[in-house]
Amino acid sequence: MRKDITTSAIGIVVLTLLLGVLYPLVITGISQVAFPGNANGQKVYVAGKLVGSKIIGQQFTDQVINKKTGKPQVDKNGNPVTVPDPRYFQTRPSATVPADNAAASAFSNAGPNNIATEQAIAANIQAYLSLEKPYDPGLTTAKIPVDAVNTSASGIDPDISPANADIQAHRIAAVRKLPLARVMSLVARYTHGRGLGFSGEPGVNVLQLNLALDRITGGH
Repeated sequence: MRKDITTSAIGIVVLTLLLGVLYPLVITGISQVAFPGNANGQKVYVAGKLVGSKIIGQQFTDQVINKKTGKPQVDKNGNPVTVPDPRYFQTRPSATVPADNAAASAFSNAGPNNIATEQAIAANIQAYLSLEKPYDPGLTTAKIPVDAVNTSASGIDPDISPANADIQAHRIAAVRKLPLARVMSLVARYTHGRGLGFSGEPGVNVLQLNLALDRITGGH
């Protein structure tokens, strides 16, 4: 009995050191040398300041100010109430709270016929039309890309579809007073192909695209 306990204790200590300490350190070291960008979350810096990540969605919004109090408005859960900043391309809807919260990556298990899903998509459609149709009068519900009104599996997808970006380009060009062709060329520049050439669909990285816009317009 005593021998069994001793053997078990030694096994726990050895395995803990091997798999709980040594193995993670080796893998961390290899990743830092072989692919440091991915290992550190593909962080993006501008003038030495961290502004986001290439692989995590990010909100480009303005906080709503309460006209009576002059203070930032919050919802019943204490989260800030925001509206899309028309100067920037917008990411797809997020399932996390608050939106694009990397610490709470999640998706809904509700099926496509679930009432909550239908209501959420309907609300997203109206929000998208409200934001984009003033700049693209021909836009209809049928022309809205799926990713513009539906959340991703992770809830924090950093990319939008080229079709979504093309629609938003009309707003960006008008608000920033840029030729539409120039905005479309930026969209093309930051559109990446399928993973490994065959997996998934082409996407447009919203953060990189918005940073490029700020560079050419000075943030205006």
